[in-house]
Amino acid sequence: MSEQAVNTTKVLTPTEEEYRNYVYENRRYVGKKETIAYILFDFAQNFTINKYNERFIFDVVRIDFAFQAFTNFVGGIWDVLNDTIIGAIVDKTRTRWGKFKPYLVTLAIPGTIGTLLYWMLPIFFPNTSETHFMKLLTYFLLAVTRETIETFRGISVTGMLATISPHPVERTRLITLAHLLSIGDNIPEALMSLLIDGINNGILKFQMKSIYVTMGCFTTLVSGLFALYFSLLAKERIIQSEKGPSVMDGIKSILNNKPILLITLAEFLSSFSINTGMTNYYIDVLGSSSIYMIVGIPGSFVSTPSFALVPWFRRHFSTKVLWLLGSSTGDFLMALVFLFGSIGGIKNGLYKRRLPMIIAIMIQETLFMFVYGIRKVIPKEMYNEAMDYCEWKNGYRTEGMTSVARGLASKLVNTVGATIRAFLMKKIGYVQGAGHLKQSDKTKYYLFAMCTVIPFVTGSLGMIPKLFYDLSGEKRERMYMELLQRRDEKVRQAGGADAPTLPADAGDTGNC
Repeated sequence: MSEQAVNTTKVLTPTEEEYRNYVYENRRYVGKKETIAYILFDFAQNFTINKYNERFIFDVVRIDFAFQAFTNFVGGIWDVLNDTIIGAIVDKTRTRWGKFKPYLVTLAIPGTIGTLLYWMLPIFFPNTSETHFMKLLTYFLLAVTRETIETFRGISVTGMLATISPHPVERTRLITLAHLLSIGDNIPEALMSLLIDGINNGILKFQMKSIYVTMGCFTTLVSGLFALYFSLLAKERIIQSEKGPSVMDGIKSILNNKPILLITLAEFLSSFSINTGMTNYYIDVLGSSSIYMIVGIPGSFVSTPSFALVPWFRRHFSTKVLWLLGSSTGDFLMALVFLFGSIGGIKNGLYKRRLPMIIAIMIQETLFMFVYGIRKVIPKEMYNEAMDYCEWKNGYRTEGMTSVARGLASKLVNTVGATIRAFLMKKIGYVQGAGHLKQSDKTKYYLFAMCTVIPFVTGSLGMIPKLFYDLSGEKRERMYMELLQRRDEKVRQAGGADAPTLPADAGDTGNC
């Protein structure tokens, strides 16, 4: 079933027909400056070296595996406990700035400082053991503090992006535009891989900790500035209910929101997936972190055009089909890579040979890039539409509590998963600081399995709820027709009888 408007037996009045047509119009509420700020904000989310986070803790800061497991567990429990409180606080917030902007602006600088301190840990604690008390204590306190700030900011970012425009077509345009124009956001990771390889092969004489500290602090400052710029310019354009919903109202709005329940259940079941990431495999088995750039070259010619295919896919397939396609293709293809790499067994398997594996992963990456646009755009669209569904069903929006509920179950599983991963690394015989290509064959094979087939198997249950998603076609069309009528009435009540029903952005309204 496609997402195109469907014919119904009901005869629409001229006013209803106008509202229905509005759902598919290319309305513009967000001006040039704010659109640019949105693109820079999206750029900032990926302008990091977080891909090497785990390596940083394992081999540079050198935090004991057992303490990592403890920190992950305690931090995860704290995350779960504070989420409900923070979600309720955000939902009750009503200021002249809006519901989400106060938290985005006020926490931008503290969040940046916390991340800077994280990347500077090797400077504060040079040449210390894995069990150095002050290092472990600082690591723990930073983890808890940064998590708390990130909860406030995460809920607020999600809410802001859902209310930046009242029109579904424009929100889709912004999401697509941001992904298309966020060119160069992966440069830090690419540069980092070259630096790591240069040091491991003796070409560069820098200390490993120096490049982590320098790159980590630089990307943090750039990302922090872009995020602050967006926070200052962004506007909320969906009128919230005059009185903030109670905690019980928030719970009710989640229980009667089928799209959110299905999204939450899918993310919960998918979070059982165990994945140690390709970085460890590239460095410890194939011997080069730069391989990820090589395997991604053919796919890079496909990834950008894939966004242009999203409207075509939207016309020909339902949201349910696109959700399944975007979320499952990559893991399925990676399971095939595992079967190929396992030829020859643990001792002489292809998984240890650089050229065959580069070709295999290159093919996997290229095929996956055909659905990259779908994977990036559809989930964000679905969440935004689910919040509109909440407003449609209840008359109010609960972005805070919904965001909490959506992540709560997954965080519980992820807490256990992060704890398990730390123990698994020890169980498979991974030796911290062992040096370049010094892990055993058994450890190398398990590193390979834990980034290819194991994520596919352990996360496959997440596909089941996706089969029941139905906010498409006529149901979606009717929802937006009725929402538009309600929002028009709110605007008239707030601005008088002559208030415009479709207010334009008070700032720069030029197209971008």
